[in-house]
Amino acid sequence: MDNTREIEALIELMARLPGLGPRSARRAVLALLKRRGQLMAPLAQAMATVALNARDCTVCGNIGTADICPICADPDRATGEICVVEDVADLWAMERTGAFKGRYHVLGGTLSALDGLGPDELGIPRLVRRVADEGICEVIMALNATVDGQTTAHYIADALTETTVQISSLAQGVPIGGELDYLDDGTIGAALRARRRL
Repeated sequence: MDNTREIEALIELMARLPGLGPRSARRAVLALLKRRGQLMAPLAQAMATVALNARDCTVCGNIGTADICPICADPDRATGEICVVEDVADLWAMERTGAFKGRYHVLGGTLSALDGLGPDELGIPRLVRRVADEGICEVIMALNATVDGQTTAHYIADALTETTVQISSLAQGVPIGGELDYLDDGTIGAALRARRRL
């Protein structure tokens, strides 16, 4: 099988992607090979271009092709609100809703001594400087509802105690269209604690 070594290497690389195992990667590579001209060549070119040009925004940590992303460069987004997210995928999810009109701060993870992720690696001191420099009035914690996410949120809140900024978090509880019978106990408990008047 020496003549398929390159194809096998491509399958192994594809299998490392989230959501793709060896079988899915093999199917994806076969589909690409069947449509080399229409799909594989443009995909390879797009990947090469992104690999060459993609960079982290120097302000918030979003990924784009310029030093400052379009969100940070947009003067209409200077609302005095910063939404703190763990990852770029979370930022993109928030943007899909169109509900948030402020700016973001991407941590790149959560505090984790095991993974060597401390405040400096997550850019928390940079966030504190942004709050002061940009005249931020509210920091919204949009971190995952995990132990690490909540620990990180509390650490950031403590780091901002010297400021007058308001700190809030996303509501947690019953999702739109959710049925109580299908929810876990933690979600129901969080929804009950976050109840509000009708």
